Amino acid sequence: MSFWTELSGVDPGVLWSFGRASLAAMTVALLLTPCVRRIALLTGTVDHPNDRRINKVNMPTAGGLAMVAAFWVGGAASNLLGEATGALIWGSAVIVVTGILDDRIELRPKWKFAGQVLAALIVVAGGLRIEFMTNPFGGMWYLGWLGVPLTVLWIVALTNVINFIDGLDGLAAGVSAIACAPLFLVALQRGHLDAAAMTVALFGAALGFLRYNFNPAKIIMGDTGAMFLGFVLAVASILGAMKGAATVAMAIPTVALGVPIFDTAFAVFRRVRSGKPFYAADRGHLHHRLLAVGYSQRQAVAVMYGMASVLGVAALMLAFSDKATAVVALLAVVAAAVSLGWRLQQSPSQTPPKSGGTGITL
Repeated sequence: MSFWTELSGVDPGVLWSFGRASLAAMTVALLLTPCVRRIALLTGTVDHPNDRRINKVNMPTAGGLAMVAAFWVGGAASNLLGEATGALIWGSAVIVVTGILDDRIELRPKWKFAGQVLAALIVVAGGLRIEFMTNPFGGMWYLGWLGVPLTVLWIVALTNVINFIDGLDGLAAGVSAIACAPLFLVALQRGHLDAAAMTVALFGAALGFLRYNFNPAKIIMGDTGAMFLGFVLAVASILGAMKGAATVAMAIPTVALGVPIFDTAFAVFRRVRSGKPFYAADRGHLHHRLLAVGYSQRQAVAVMYGMASVLGVAALMLAFSDKATAVVALLAVVAAAVSLGWRLQQSPSQTPPKSGGTGITL
């Protein structure tokens, strides 16, 4: 059954709840971001230029606080957040505190990682976890207790992959907003209205923030915003696409978020192969490669928006196609991503940073 058939049967009041959530979140982000910017300048919460950053002037950071507030206003306006609300509140609080500390004093990687794991464990303790995985030979595998470490790994991984691509004006916010669309459609089709509400609220918050974050940016989200985006996307994807025995369930959010996930996978492979810690900052990310071959910041971001949109469509194909078509589509997406990533990795890179650095990868 197609998504559009499913959509036609949705209560109009529920659809209005989604619209209200997105509009409320976007409005709050639009109004609050300039206030956060002024506070950041007054308190000296700025991102300083260095060898591994692209910004050339001091840039107000912690703009993610505006997105956090906007998301929760939007979620409350939807009146649809359900079983995961408590875990999401406390988990996101840990993520936000960790992000604020890192934006202010640049935490050591182990302490940032500890905060992310704690947030993920709070979500698991709240009863939310990945329960099944698809058996490629038919049927499903019930994970049992293995669902706990897998859920923690998924949440921590997504929290970081969004953080890792936050290297160009508007990149992380835009890619996250694009990824919200397929995750929303899948959650709605499966009747997970709370997950759908999370995605539309996050979409509105990211879009409102993007008004001030697109090149030339007036403020950046910092680790506070990037980790929060990844954390909420992880929780929403578990609740909306991976909770229960659904065919290729984990592949759907993986493909929808393919741009940051594939970019991070290439980064880890590149660093391990060269003998560096996988978390060490470098200038080999896809957006750096695009800049190195002559794209402007806006052009590079537009290319990656395009990639994210194509992968979003592929994710919907996985969700709404029969199993055979879904597997073929998944293999095609992986092959195309590996081929493109490999070609970009072979292109000339920008001058590597003079000092390694850890924690924030641009």
